[in-house]
Amino acid sequence: MTFLALDVGNTRLKWAQYDAPAAGARLLAHGAVFLENIDKLAEVDWQALPEPTAILGCVVAGDAVKRRLTEQMEIWEVLPRWVVSTPQEAGLTNGYDHPTRLGADRWVAMIGAYQRLRARGSRKPCLVVMVGTAVTVEAIDASGRFLGGIILPGHGIMLRALESGTAGLHVPTGDVRNFPTNTSDALTSGGTFAIAGAVQRMVDNLTRHCGEAPECIMTGGAGWKMAPSMSIDFELVENLIFDGLLEIASRRFKA
Repeated sequence: MTFLALDVGNTRLKWAQYDAPAAGARLLAHGAVFLENIDKLAEVDWQALPEPTAILGCVVAGDAVKRRLTEQMEIWEVLPRWVVSTPQEAGLTNGYDHPTRLGADRWVAMIGAYQRLRARGSRKPCLVVMVGTAVTVEAIDASGRFLGGIILPGHGIMLRALESGTAGLHVPTGDVRNFPTNTSDALTSGGTFAIAGAVQRMVDNLTRHCGEAPECIMTGGAGWKMAPSMSIDFELVENLIFDGLLEIASRRFKA
């Protein structure tokens, strides 16, 4: 029973095929394309891909992108399923005011992180950081309750906002410096420190609430850029959403 996992973000689609819909399944094939190129998936990336037995996806890019992607999967007989945030799933309790309005990517990443920690015996609170087009920081207590989280702009959005709203500033190619002495480094450092500072604040909030420091898991396409500037200990996980999709699939699909 093969399984196709789909992570459709604001910029790119990432896909991975596994030999089973189960945590720890063996990866058979994977790839990534920018959203403007998803109309070529059936004839390029997926042309020689064996037909999956089950498909589960996480989409934040909107219904139009979902429809285009669904059309590409018409080469197979199996119909895709899409994750929608629920009040409870895979050991997590959703503390959002309106649970179904929580972004599916945030929910799936939290499930992946929570199960990852439980698999190695950790029972500590957890902070889940996703660094992409936007940045999200989610707080989970030791019992598996999602307490809440924050959303802030990613590097690109911050820089474009400054460029459009401030005369004479342009998107830079600067470096992160403790004490920047040119505009490019100042802009790059400012965005990086804003994200790192937001994460540190959430660590402090969760530590006070739970009485112990949380474990921190970071993921997302730009996670590696943030890694050298973080002020806390963390684990960088490349495909946390796929981990979450595998965990959910193990409960929804039966061999």
